[in-house]
Amino acid sequence: MGEKAAQAPTGAAGSVPPAIVVMGVAGCGKSAVGIALAATLNAVFIEGDRLHPPENVARMASGEPLTDQLREGWLDAIGGRIAASIREGQGVVAACSALKRSYRDRLRRGGANIWFLHLDAPHDVVERRMRERRGHQMPVSLLDSQEAALEPLQPDEDGLTVPATRKVDRIVRDAVAMLVPVPKSEAPSTLG
Repeated sequence: MGEKAAQAPTGAAGSVPPAIVVMGVAGCGKSAVGIALAATLNAVFIEGDRLHPPENVARMASGEPLTDQLREGWLDAIGGRIAASIREGQGVVAACSALKRSYRDRLRRGGANIWFLHLDAPHDVVERRMRERRGHQMPVSLLDSQEAALEPLQPDEDGLTVPATRKVDRIVRDAVAMLVPVPKSEAPSTLG
C-alpha cells in the first residue's frame, strides 16, 4: 500500500488542476480528505454521495450493488458540477468512488482536466470505519463488491495513490506537494 504516482498533473508549472476527485471504496475517507483538501486549496467541495438519485440510495441501503448503468446518471451529475465550477473559474474537489477507469473517463467527458487522488486502504481498516459510522447509505455488506470493481489508476491517468491509513493532514500535504511545486526560493539548497 505504498504511495504510487500514476502521473504528475499536466498544465502550466505551478498550476493546480481545476478539478480533483478523491476516489476509492466506501469508507476510505474520501469526504474527510476532500473537505480538507478543498479548504487548503480554497476550492469548492462536491460531496458525490449527495448526488445519488433516491433510487440508487434505496438500492444501496438494501444491500444491492449499483450496476454500471445505474451509476451513469450519478457520474454525469458529478461531472456536471465539476464542469460548472470550472466554468465559474473555481477550483473544485469532489468525493466520488470513481472505482473503474470507465467511470473516471465518464467524469472527464466534459473536457475537465481531472486529477485523481486514490485513497487505498486494507479491507479490515475500511470495514472497521464503515461499521463505526452512522447514518450512511452504504452498508458494510457492499464493501466486497466495491473492492471487486476497483480498478487502480493507470499510468496514463493523472493522479496519485496514497495509503488511506495516513492522517488526513498528511494525505492533504502529500497531494498538495504533488500538485503545487515548491518555489525555488523555498526549496532546500543544494549547496554544500
